[in-house]
Amino acid sequence: MVSSELISMLQGLTRADKFYVMQLLISELAQQETDLIKPDQSYPVWSPYDAVEAADTMLKVLQAAKIQDDA
Repeated sequence: MVSSELISMLQGLTRADKFYVMQLLISELAQQETDLIKPDQSYPVWSPYDAVEAADTMLKVLQAAKIQDDA
């Protein structure tokens, strides 16, 4: 949890310093994301192929939206 002291300190920073802190945090988050995917490993990927129930649900949602837009 972020302390109120840290939030207060961040609010007191100049605009340029706030951008620097954001850049630093985003860079760290991006690095953590790349660490999630390991080389030479396989990962399951969902495919819509043969997803009949999903297609039926999407069709119903689209039809309901069209009826609502026409009303």
